[in-house]
Amino acid sequence: MNRREALSSVVLLLGGTIIGADAFLSGCKTIGKKEEFFATSDIALLDEVGETILPATASSPGAKEARIGDFMKVIVTDCYNENDQNIFIGGIKKLNEASKKKYGKDFMNLAAGQKHELLVALDKKAKDHQDAINKRNNNLTPEQKYEKEHKANKDVEDSPHYFAMMKQLTLWGYFTSEPGATKALCYLPVPGHYDGCIPYKKGDKAWAL
Repeated sequence: MNRREALSSVVLLLGGTIIGADAFLSGCKTIGKKEEFFATSDIALLDEVGETILPATASSPGAKEARIGDFMKVIVTDCYNENDQNIFIGGIKKLNEASKKKYGKDFMNLAAGQKHELLVALDKKAKDHQDAINKRNNNLTPEQKYEKEHKANKDVEDSPHYFAMMKQLTLWGYFTSEPGATKALCYLPVPGHYDGCIPYKKGDKAWAL
């Protein structure tokens, strides 16, 4: 699977554009600040966020096994523009602030149920934020929409929500990783003959492309 096919698969899962995808497809030529943003504790937190979104089950590994925190670090550092880098890095602090406000503890010290509850609430905020952006942009032409989406320094109201970034990177990194593609999805390392119609039962794994 090449990088374009891998990314296309994740876009289908997310139902929209992925931040940093254009830079990734062009080889991740750095367009933002090139510096060390992430402390070891940040990577651990992002691993925990990813694992809460995609936890390990009896039949598939979780996001930690895919080293999702390290994946986020690479994409944010190499493929995000400076505006999106700042939002993501600031989002780590905001996530901990939201955790302290709701539970009086950092995210890493929460129980599993509390982590899930907090991320569900943040996911709703991120969706509401994106819905508001979509509503404001309804009357724009496709060209105007593209220009706004790819503007290096977006207006604050049009900037993505930090949790939407974390969720995107979790799904992207997981389903294009070796453990995600070969254990969470059905995987055929050497494609054989073409089957145009395959019976599907509810609960069957999707196929890795």
